[in-house]
Amino acid sequence: MKATYSVIDWVIGAGGLLGGALVKELRARSLGTVLTSSIPWENPRHAHAALTAGITTMLIAAADGPWRVSWCAGAGVTGTAAGALHAEVATFSRFLDTLHTQARLPWLGKVFLASSAGGVYSGAGVAPFTETDLGDPVSPYGVAKLACEKLATNFALVSGVPVVIGRIANLYGPGQDLAKPQGLISHLCRAHVTGQPISVYVSLDTLRDYLFVDDCAALIADSLDRLDDAAPGSATIKILASGHGVTIGALLGECRRIFKRAPRVVLGTSESAKFQVKDLRLRSVVWPDLDRRTLTPLPVGIGATVADMLLRRQHGS
Repeated sequence: MKATYSVIDWVIGAGGLLGGALVKELRARSLGTVLTSSIPWENPRHAHAALTAGITTMLIAAADGPWRVSWCAGAGVTGTAAGALHAEVATFSRFLDTLHTQARLPWLGKVFLASSAGGVYSGAGVAPFTETDLGDPVSPYGVAKLACEKLATNFALVSGVPVVIGRIANLYGPGQDLAKPQGLISHLCRAHVTGQPISVYVSLDTLRDYLFVDDCAALIADSLDRLDDAAPGSATIKILASGHGVTIGALLGECRRIFKRAPRVVLGTSESAKFQVKDLRLRSVVWPDLDRRTLTPLPVGIGATVADMLLRRQHGS
């Protein structure tokens, strides 16, 4: 069921791949006002001050009406050191504490948290993984994501604000931050555009689930709408994925067909490879009706990603 009322949405992390797509999706639905904030993440104290100011702005804008927070922030990747990830978790924890304190009408609020299926399920056993599988991370990144999930669940219990936690598959699409060692499809597209090879540190039969960012944003928006029917204080985990496993080898073959030449790839080794599980197929059993949709085919998504890079290259960005 889709929301039909006016709502204040606040997307935190709107400058990133997922946050930017979610802002676009929410504004296209015209349910109300979509707020964004510039957060100085490099300084935890300044970040907390900016987030606190953002909470005030959102609640004033909402008045006595509904509000929704979507936390899509996070600079960490699989190989990020535990210390930096600890700071991200601490920032999220302080944010939730402040939101709980300031929210005068908590039953009007809803919260979405972007988590990582790859990080959380990296040591969980046999794929495909569903929401019924307990998270068992093997990397500091996965541990941090699971810690944020627990913070969000506890926030729901103590505040009464319903929460949905999105365990997201391998996300890709136009606008991904190429400075981060994350997003194989985007880095393959960059290698094609620039002619500079990339290194692949896992075997070619490694299985991943690739989800185009606009499809993920639509799933998040529908999940937020579904919280209209959720019990106060509930915390729902929802896998956001395509439901199709693709090997690295098959992905390289698809890129070869689209690029009209073989991707520039060098097989190598990396210390972070030990955190990469071989099979990360995913299947959602929560709110399965939300998954009955036409998703962007992988070739179309790769084509859109490389076209965006070519356009940005022409404009010198």
